[in-house]
Amino acid sequence: MYVSGFESSPYGIQWMRFDADSPLPEIVKSVPHVAFEVDDLEAALDGKEILIPPNCPSEGVKVAMIVDDGAPVELLEFQ
Repeated sequence: MYVSGFESSPYGIQWMRFDADSPLPEIVKSVPHVAFEVDDLEAALDGKEILIPPNCPSEGVKVAMIVDDGAPVELLEFQ
């Protein structure tokens, strides 16, 4: 996966590109998603269709992805 643009985008947009053999779900690779900061990730996931379970991609942040109305949504909790 390749990520760019977030630091220079006035709107906080992060562009993502994926290698052909990326193990991420196809919906993540093919459908744009939005990301929201939440106060409590576990509570925000309650009753949702979890696409990517909670994980810590970097120190101080927990993320997960859900499917909402057919689209991926990223949820982030900063610790």
